[in-house]
Amino acid sequence: MRPTPSPVLRRLFLGSLRRRRLATALSLLAIALGVTLGLAVQLIHAAAIEEFDRGVRLVTGVADLQAVGPRMGFDEALYPRLARRPEIDSASPVLEVQAQLPEHQRRLRLLGVDVFRVGAVTPGLLPVPEAEADPGPETGAGRDTADVAGAAQAADAGSADAAADRFAILREDVVFLSPAALNRLGLSVGDRLQVQAGTQTLGLRVAGRVPGAGLDQELAVMDIAAAQQAFDRLGRLTRVDLRLVAGMDPKRARDALQGQMPAGIVLRTPEESADEVLGLSRAYRVNLTMLAAIALLTGGFLVFSTQLLAVVRRRREFAFLRALGLGRRRLLGGLLAEGAVLGLVGGLLGILLSYLLAALAMGFLGGDLGAGFFQGLQPQLRAQPVVTLIYLGLAVLAGVAGAWLPAREAARMLPAHGLRSGDESEVFRGRPRWGLAGLVLAAALVSALLPSVGGIPVFGYAAVALVLVGAVLVLPGVTPWGLRLLPVHRPLPRLARARLSAAPGQVAVAGAGVVASVALAVSMAIMVSSFRVSLDDWLGRMLPADLYLRAAESDASGYLEPAAVAAVEALPGVIRVRPVRFDTVRITGVDGPVALIARPVAGTSGLPLVAGGPPSASTSRLETSRDAAAEGRPVWLSEALADRLQLGIGDALSLPLGGRAHGFRVQGVWRDYARQQGAAVIELSDYRALSGDQRTNDVGIFLAPSAQPEQVMAQIREALDGGFSEMIQPGALRAIILQVFDRTFLVTYLMEAVAVLIGLFGISTTYAALADSRRKEFGILRHLGLRRREIGNLLAMEAALSAAIGVLVGLAAGGAIALVLVEVINWQSFGWSMDIRLPVGVLAGFSLAMVLLAAVAARLSGYQAMRQDAVLAVREDW
Repeated sequence: MRPTPSPVLRRLFLGSLRRRRLATALSLLAIALGVTLGLAVQLIHAAAIEEFDRGVRLVTGVADLQAVGPRMGFDEALYPRLARRPEIDSASPVLEVQAQLPEHQRRLRLLGVDVFRVGAVTPGLLPVPEAEADPGPETGAGRDTADVAGAAQAADAGSADAAADRFAILREDVVFLSPAALNRLGLSVGDRLQVQAGTQTLGLRVAGRVPGAGLDQELAVMDIAAAQQAFDRLGRLTRVDLRLVAGMDPKRARDALQGQMPAGIVLRTPEESADEVLGLSRAYRVNLTMLAAIALLTGGFLVFSTQLLAVVRRRREFAFLRALGLGRRRLLGGLLAEGAVLGLVGGLLGILLSYLLAALAMGFLGGDLGAGFFQGLQPQLRAQPVVTLIYLGLAVLAGVAGAWLPAREAARMLPAHGLRSGDESEVFRGRPRWGLAGLVLAAALVSALLPSVGGIPVFGYAAVALVLVGAVLVLPGVTPWGLRLLPVHRPLPRLARARLSAAPGQVAVAGAGVVASVALAVSMAIMVSSFRVSLDDWLGRMLPADLYLRAAESDASGYLEPAAVAAVEALPGVIRVRPVRFDTVRITGVDGPVALIARPVAGTSGLPLVAGGPPSASTSRLETSRDAAAEGRPVWLSEALADRLQLGIGDALSLPLGGRAHGFRVQGVWRDYARQQGAAVIELSDYRALSGDQRTNDVGIFLAPSAQPEQVMAQIREALDGGFSEMIQPGALRAIILQVFDRTFLVTYLMEAVAVLIGLFGISTTYAALADSRRKEFGILRHLGLRRREIGNLLAMEAALSAAIGVLVGLAAGGAIALVLVEVINWQSFGWSMDIRLPVGVLAGFSLAMVLLAAVAARLSGYQAMRQDAVLAVREDW
């Protein structure tokens, strides 16, 4: 027989999608939602990373290497030593300060540069006084550093009036702002910018612009000597940008120079410095991407449900075509083409929605989606063709994967059996696949035990996907057990249970999406609840004082002098104070800076220790008096840092302070949710003795029982003599931190809602199709005396029972996935441990709501089938 023409096949298969409007629409929407979330996350982060990379290129210029050290800087004597090295062509010293702006309640990146050296290495940072600035359209983001250097040279040849302003950069009270900073702060050239230094504020006049920064980078530039004077950093630098002589290999130069560096100073290429910052956000970005991929996988389960039901309804049709000569392969290809079209159209719809969602999210949450990694950037949304095509391909793959088993079932059907009435019940027998399910779950267990790949928990996410697949595979097998556990006595519930017991595959079809969505939602609920409760407990340990005082954020330009701390401690009502100093150090074996926290620890650490303990006060004095090289001063490492260094209690650790390496010994390991890169805590007295730094960032104030915090706060303001400071009580501080936590997980909550929505789509679609295919059955029931309302109740009960079994399996799968998230993915991504906390009330309410919503969805979706006349329903020969 001649093969069926291709146009006929297109009408036969693809035309079916048009006839099944509701099922097709819900499948498209499910895939579109998964693509929307995943691609939107990628677009937002790609824009933020692109803008960040542009900023890195701006502040590094043509530098081949950078000498970088702690946040508080290092001795500027290193600069001339490097500049005289034969490997170095040009060297440019930089002092970078996160300037606190009290009037604007924000920070601004301020760079102190040597105007005579910066042009040779980082010409994009050249400041241009207002009289010499070019206001034309070239002062935009597209202007390159060569143009900026040319503008500066043109200015040098300018008029005598312009020459009068040529040395404005050398004045102590002036600053130059990028166009983006001027716009964001609402300032113009000539205005005054209030900047905090310590607890005092400095008024700096905006003398011009930094046109090379473009329209997106917010920064300020001033003379390096003026910056050192203004922020009390005399003799300190934060980095030295190095341009090598022509033909010098950066790796060879670094190997030659690194041995000459003081302790704690490392040489990095600009790309490595950028990777250090991007590495902090990588785990967060990967986690969101993987969650979106799981949402897309859930959409694939919905395609499976709808396509299998379509195959059941068209079983006679396919059997007839097979009898006419349509081959198995062509039937299989036609049904897979239906799934591919669903994926393609759903993917295209998701792409449109993703760009819209990305634009809205960037407007409300910024380029970091509320997580705080890219604060201060104003990224512009741009098309990402490669990533977009990848997500379109994933959407098509999800559609084809969802249609594979139904297509295979149709292709394996014998035409003689398919033409027989009632043969569709064979599909719903749902043979248990215990062997395959056991194999998949065993693979999930093995994957969960494997280490990360480049710091990314690839196998952890593979374990999550395998648990989802395994849960769906065990659904037909557990359905009879679950139904036997349900005590039903009334006729309709017994009829519903009998129907599902005879066709457990119906539960698998209807419950596949429910299992996947419930498992994802439950696992995220357990993980977020565990994290939030652990964070709340952690804050209780970390914030034991009655009042907290700080001059500014830990990395900003505010600080407290010893006299200010002493004045606060002497106030009536204050029992004692606990000063804290924050810095960063570079430790051998760890990429990137490590947070250093100096605080009193003796007697009572106030640290949430998971191993080791604090020393007694007498022990601390004894340790301090001993030779550090022989015994080592005590240090407490965060879990993340201890894991990265592979250190335990009693191990030795070298920390660079004051330009020298000093020996420490690990006294304890503590839980830290604030610093992903790791943190080390040392005694404040040790820090001050070794570094010579006497400043303080934060002060915990312990009050007498009779003291009123508001009254003490007023006294502190008087003691600081009008100096700028921030004070807050621990309860309010905890509320702010938890609010930031909830904002960070806002996208996670959105993904949970999408997963639940997809599960409900699956129930609705399944029972709409089942109700239509069971018209004859409903007609017989009507002849036996059941009313339309009772048939609707029957459908609702079947859906409720199916959803209940799906929810139970989903709860078990969700618990397993939660363990993987907490113990594997979270640990491998961030190095944080947390205590498992089950939100029992939330899970019970969620499970009940899913069952009830499934019943309502099934009743509404089967409404059309219940309206038909009983006689018409049984006219056809069974």
